[in-house]
Amino acid sequence: MSLISSILRHDDVAAFLAWPGDFDLDRRDHGEEVHLASGAALEGFAGDGAGGTFFFCGAGGEERPILYADSEGGAALVAVGLPELLRLLLTAPWWHGCQAFTAEESRELAAEYLEDMPDLAARQERVAAALGLELPGEADVLARLREVVTGAGKAYVLVFTPEDEPYEPLFTGVVADSDRD
Repeated sequence: MSLISSILRHDDVAAFLAWPGDFDLDRRDHGEEVHLASGAALEGFAGDGAGGTFFFCGAGGEERPILYADSEGGAALVAVGLPELLRLLLTAPWWHGCQAFTAEESRELAAEYLEDMPDLAARQERVAAALGLELPGEADVLARLREVVTGAGKAYVLVFTPEDEPYEPLFTGVVADSDRD
C-alpha cells in the first residue's frame, strides 16, 4: 500500500500531518503555472496552509524527488521520496524556519511547538508507527535536508511559466561545501 493511501485511510495521521506538519493532500493546486527548468514532469500532490505546494518531480511513484514551493516565490528540493519527506515533517515540522539547518535553530523552533503541544513526541511516534516509518533524530533529518537542498536540489529549478522566471532558493543562507572554494 502506498503512503498516500495510508495517510488517507488514517484520519489521525492526516490530522497530524495537516497540523503541526502543515501538509494536506487536499491542497495540491499551486495557484500559478510553473514548470521545472529541466522539462521533467511536475505533479502537485499536497500543500500547506500558507499556499505552498509539494511537487513530485519526474516520472514514477512515491520514490520521486519532492520539491516544495512557497507562495512567495521560493522553492527547493526538500526530499527524495515520500518516506523521506514524511520523516522530515514528523521529526521537525518547523523545518521551514531552519534556514541554517542547525540543531540550535531547531531547538528554538521546537520549543515553540512544545509550548502548544506538550505531547508532540508521543504523537509523532504514533503517526510514524501507523505509517511504518522509523523517525531519525532532528540533527539527522536536518543534515539530510541540507544535503538534498545543496546537492541534488541544484538540478531542480522551478520556473514561473508566464514570465519564464526561476523561483528564488527557499534556503537563502545555505552554501554547498563545493561552492565555498
